[in-house]
Amino acid sequence: MRRISWVLLAVVLCMATILAGCGKKNADSVVKDLNKVADKLESAKGAYQGAGVMTIHTGTTPQEYQVEVWYQSPSYYRISLANGEKDIKQIVLRNDDGVFILTPSLNKSFRFKSDWPDNQGQVYLYQTLLSSILNDNTRQFAEDKDSYVFDVAANYHSHSLIRQKIWLAKDNYSPKQVQVSDSEANVVVEVKFNNFTFDTNLTKESFDTSRNLSAMGETQGMLAEVDENGLPVASGTENGSANAPEGLTETAAGKDMGSFGIVYPEYVPAGVTEKDTMEVPNSEDHAVILKYDGVYQYTIMESRPKDRVVSLVPGEAVYIDFTTVGLLTGDQQRTLTWSTDGVEYRLTSANLPVEEMKKIAASMQGQSGK
Repeated sequence: MRRISWVLLAVVLCMATILAGCGKKNADSVVKDLNKVADKLESAKGAYQGAGVMTIHTGTTPQEYQVEVWYQSPSYYRISLANGEKDIKQIVLRNDDGVFILTPSLNKSFRFKSDWPDNQGQVYLYQTLLSSILNDNTRQFAEDKDSYVFDVAANYHSHSLIRQKIWLAKDNYSPKQVQVSDSEANVVVEVKFNNFTFDTNLTKESFDTSRNLSAMGETQGMLAEVDENGLPVASGTENGSANAPEGLTETAAGKDMGSFGIVYPEYVPAGVTEKDTMEVPNSEDHAVILKYDGVYQYTIMESRPKDRVVSLVPGEAVYIDFTTVGLLTGDQQRTLTWSTDGVEYRLTSANLPVEEMKKIAASMQGQSGK
């Protein structure tokens, strides 16, 4: 009888051990599940909606942005970024007509042909997070209460971002938090999702450009005719020229022009110096031009457009930072256009590399005019 009791006890302990381990997953099993999730997103019913807060830690004071992301298979996207303190809002749309950037503060939308976001992942896009996990064979895996945590390589627009930690909910693998760090393990960008839902009731109309423009209260203006560099025709500038348009007047650097001060880039490539600062006479947009010379020659035009919606095609989407998308147009003569804080910037050059363009643009973000 005693022998039977010991056998029964052993069986009970064995079953308890098995039950205790039931439901516990390791990295391989989670990765296998994530492959299935990725496949489902590409299926006809793939969809999700998420919202949260993105915090940028690059400046002296952290900047918070409200983020909202919609996705509907096969390739419809709607990303909304808003900063209440700076009254900044930008919506990026992808639909059958192309990719659109809607900027209410400038009453303007840009349209261009691009395969975005396939070639430029973002920290708030679920597909980007899945890809980062699935493609990193050196991934590190851990558990944190109700989350699975992956530590993987970061693959974003900035080479200074090295690693990222991604928290996924154990019950459905929805994203809960993301931290992107630099080479010194400092968190540079952080996203905390307040909610995230799969299999939503989004429709094709949810990504319609006109519908989103109306919802933003944007007044449709004239579509300006543009040249191959994305510059408005008859704008008073020479097509394809990095030199200042005729009729500009030089002024002392740092002088306040029009209704806003000049924003100067904090980053200037080695071997380049500022040559001239000029304003466009009688410009309703209070346009000013900064001219640089040296190893590279380029100009930066700053303006405050009024009541105009400009369509730019073709072009390429370029992420300047995690909150601003720029438009790269032209071939031999390239122009990078972006908007922030109600100001439109246009960086034009025949020999400035795109990476240098992005660095210059990023150094002008969040600055006040001098």
